[in-house]
Order: sequence, then C-alpha cells, then structure tokens
Amino acid sequence: MLKKLLVLGLLFVPMVADAAPKNKKKEEPVEHLTDEQIYEELKKLALVFEVARDNFVEEADEKKMLEAAMNGMLGALDPHSSYLSADDFKEFNDKSQGEFGGLGIQITSDRGAVRVISPIDDTPADKAGIKAGDYITHIDGEQVFDLTLNQAVKKMKGRPGTKVKLTIISDGEEKTLTLKRAIIKVESIKHDVKTMADADPDDEDTPKIGYIRISDFGATTARDLKKAIKELEKKDVVGYVVDVRNNPGGYLTAAIDVSDAFLDGGEIVSTRGKDKTDIERTYATPGDLTNGKPIVVLINHGSASASEIVAGAIQDNGRGIVMGSQSFGKGSVQQQKPLGDGTAIHITIARYYTPSGRSIQNEGITPDVEVLHSKVEVIEKKESSYSEASFKNSLKNDKAKKKSKKKSDNDSDEDAENEETPYDELSDEEKDARDYQLQRGMDMVVAMSKMQKRANMTPTDIKADDDKK
Repeated sequence: MLKKLLVLGLLFVPMVADAAPKNKKKEEPVEHLTDEQIYEELKKLALVFEVARDNFVEEADEKKMLEAAMNGMLGALDPHSSYLSADDFKEFNDKSQGEFGGLGIQITSDRGAVRVISPIDDTPADKAGIKAGDYITHIDGEQVFDLTLNQAVKKMKGRPGTKVKLTIISDGEEKTLTLKRAIIKVESIKHDVKTMADADPDDEDTPKIGYIRISDFGATTARDLKKAIKELEKKDVVGYVVDVRNNPGGYLTAAIDVSDAFLDGGEIVSTRGKDKTDIERTYATPGDLTNGKPIVVLINHGSASASEIVAGAIQDNGRGIVMGSQSFGKGSVQQQKPLGDGTAIHITIARYYTPSGRSIQNEGITPDVEVLHSKVEVIEKKESSYSEASFKNSLKNDKAKKKSKKKSDNDSDEDAENEETPYDELSDEEKDARDYQLQRGMDMVVAMSKMQKRANMTPTDIKADDDKK
C-alpha cells in the first residue's frame, strides 16, 4: 500500500510553522458518526449552501463557495491537506517538472499571515534578498492577512516580465520591494570544488572539497547528483559538503535516491500510515558513490521535509556530520489524489521516521555540531609576532622551510574595506568567505579527511607526511 508513496512522494505543499505546539493538550479520542448521522450532516451542508446562495446580498459564486467548502473540510485535518482546483493542479505539475512562472518563493501560513519558508536559488525573490522567516504583509498594496496560500500565490504569479510589489517584514523592519516575475527554472543540483578561504588554491597540497548544493528534490535531482559526484571524484576531492539549507523539500523518491548515493547500506527512512502495522522501510543499496569520503551536511531552519530525510539518514547511519541549526520539522507524507476532472486533493497519509525511529514532526533534525549563521571578524593574525621564534638566539627548526610573506601589514585595512562591499557585488570566492556555516563545514571535512588518512598510516608514513609539510 505505502509503496505508492515512493512514487507520489513528499509534495510541495504549504507548511505551517508552530502547527502543533509542544504544550498542546492531549487530544480527545475521535467520536465517529454513524452513517445516518453523516447523511444528516451532509443534508445540512446542502441546506447551508442553498440558503447562502439564495439570500446573500450579491450574486453568489457557486463554484467559489463549493471549492471553499472542500478546502475547509481538508484544512480541518491538518495544514498540508488541501483541495486543488484545475489551475492549482496544473501549477503543481509545472513545479514538479522543474519549471514554472512567478517569483521563486516557497511560502507557508503562520497564524493567518504569509511567511517565507525559503526563496529558491537564483530567482527574483532570492536576488531581492528575501529570506527564510520573512513575512509578506501586502501584495501590490493589498493586505494578505487571512488569504489562503493559493490566493496569495495567485496574486504573486503573472506574466513573465511584469512587476509585483511586496511589503515585507524582515528582522522586525518593514520594507517594500518591487520584483519582476520570471519563468522559474529550478536547478536543484549545483556543484563545485572549493578550498578554505585562507588557502592557496594553486598549492597542490591545498585540500580540495567537493561542494554540492541541493536546492530542492525534484524529478531530476538524483540523476544530476550522480553526475556531480562523478565529476567531483575525478578532481580528487578529500570529502564533501552537502548543502540543504533553505531546501523546502520535494519528492520522497528523490530524498531516498540522494541518501542512497552516500550510503553503502542501512535504513534510509520508514513511512508509517494510519494502520500501526502499515510500515514501509527503505534501505540503501550497496555502493557509496563518494567512496567513503567524509561528508558534512549543512542544515538550517529552512531545511524541511525531504532535506530532513537526507540529513537524518546520514546522521543515524553514522555516515557523516550534520552541522548548522535546527531544521524545520515537517515529518508527514502527502499523496496526490486526482478526482478525474482536472482537479485533485492532497491528503496526508503517513508520517516518516529516521533510521533510529525518530519522528521529526514539529521537532526537526538536531545538528551534531550547532553552527548558527554568523558574521565573523578576525582579530588574530595567522602568524603571531609573539612566539618562541621571536626570542633572541632561539633555536631554529632544522626541518623548517622558508615561508614567503604573502600579505603586507596593510592587507588588514584592505580586508576591512572589502567587508563593506555589498553582498551582491562580491565574487563567488568572497561570498564563500563570508558564509560562516560553509567555512566551518569545510573545516570539518578537512579535519575528518586528515583523521581518516592518518588512521590508515604507519608511524613512519606519518613522519614522512609531516616532513613533507
């Protein structure tokens, strides 16, 4: 039964923050109605429809009324179950194929307000500086409070090239942004070879780190990931940083395939339905595409759903280190049910659990090493003027190599000036240097690779390696 989940997966559906507070009272058992009682309630529903249509002060839109009734029925179950009109259904399928129109922003409903889950990489929303956690209060000057998510999305959509004005509350500050709509092409996998910010990329001894950015989990994600790993392995990287920060999720099948690429065995995820015996477990197949190299997964508050499956699978199998901040905490599975007339419903049919049996619903993945997004100021020079070497007549190191002075004393002033450069004007290398979480992730990969290497070396090999350095 639950095998259908592997096809339909975790869908791009609205996510509501704080949907189930931890101090919530224990729910009373459901009192089911008899068939006769259900029939009477349905008759009442029809009566409400007729009375409202016939007595409302203006012409009533019957289709709008009925769609609202269906949405209300499903919304009473949980925040992720909803009715899709023909337009909504078509929009979802467009997004699933990796291309759609709009601003490139994933939103949720938070107590009647519209909140940003995350902007999609390299889209109008991302380039405008919209961040996870921002609130949208107005669209083209119209207040959006208490709009449904579908209504808010429709207001932001439009012909590519046209403009839309958003009023945003970001970090307690209100600002108005004008964005130009575009066709959103989701490139879910990006990869690159990176080195530490203070390293010399031309030095052959500088560790090369494979960086893989996963912005969503779509139909082509697993295929593109395998291609990226194959290319990075040819460049002799020492390990990998897998970045799923601000990734709102996607297909369950994609999350499973991505996890499998880094694992050589073990459970990836289990899904558990309404019937307590209805459990489906998925396991990794033999063959770690990264050949056992160190892995660090970066997560944050915008990492949800499929992102949490990958982080949980790698964490629980002891395959790598999860770094960053607590993830979003969406641990439910939605299935799409077409109704045969171009419309459909999304319905929550299961919860998913990490290999150790953890449900992350409303909890999220806790990183092994917490690294909050920070701005770092260097206050210590790499080479101090006060050390044993500064003393008069100190013994020299007979194995030491001469070090060239790469920077002048004035370089610190230049660095300070560079820190004032607007983020959008920085080069990719400068952006990496400012990304504290990424730098710490790369630090960890290098440290793990060194430990892994030395664990397999003899004392003679270690001495030879140290002398080479």
